[in-house]
Amino acid sequence: MKITFLGTGTSQGIPIVGSNHPVCLSDNPKDMRLRVSVLVEWSDFTILIDCGPDFRQQLLRTDCNEINAIIFTHEHSDHTAGLDDLRPFFYRQGAIDVYAHERVLKSLYKRFDYIFKKENKYPGVLTLNDYQLSGENFNLGGKTIIPINVLHNNLPIFGYRINNFAYITDAKTISKLEIKKLTNLDVLVVNALRIDSHVSHFNLEEALEFIKLVNPKKAYLTHISHHLGFHDVVEKTLPKNVKIAYDQLQISI
Repeated sequence: MKITFLGTGTSQGIPIVGSNHPVCLSDNPKDMRLRVSVLVEWSDFTILIDCGPDFRQQLLRTDCNEINAIIFTHEHSDHTAGLDDLRPFFYRQGAIDVYAHERVLKSLYKRFDYIFKKENKYPGVLTLNDYQLSGENFNLGGKTIIPINVLHNNLPIFGYRINNFAYITDAKTISKLEIKKLTNLDVLVVNALRIDSHVSHFNLEEALEFIKLVNPKKAYLTHISHHLGFHDVVEKTLPKNVKIAYDQLQISI
């Protein structure tokens, strides 16, 4: 299974427009972060987790030419705003399957009503097959996908486990019951927004405590803001099994 980090930044990305913060002025490519998303590939099957506003730019940096399914964590714009840019994939392969919580689907129906119209659609508009997730396990491409219930402040969202890989972003709290779904992981990806505490995201200390509790073989930090600091500087302070993900990083499990 191959994981490609399409984007590892928080909602504004890095650099932030007009910012003179030192991290935003960095010339290190690892400090330049598009909005958070990953591709997960195995055999001839490809899943996209979240489709943010940088999706087109992100996919131009890959050799991906087919997406079999999209899974959404939640409805916020930095995770959904690129939906219309799936059109080239639709033109090549036909309707694309989308999986999300009922609340997330309702948000997509409202924001992208022209995509989900059943009749008299505008010519050339993307077509999606929408599937509602209730929190139960489901199957894609011969693998079981396990939703992980997470709270993003007070908003219930999903992380996902596929085999011994788990992807969790925008988490602030996770119950003990859900943590039990994360045993024996080879790789855990989890958000670490910044150094200081935040109302709806793990900061670095909380992310590291969570990683220690879950005890994966390796962990990667994502959904990062400029307030976390310089990639190379912060990574030197981390435990040996923890790395900071960066855009276009690829790992194999």
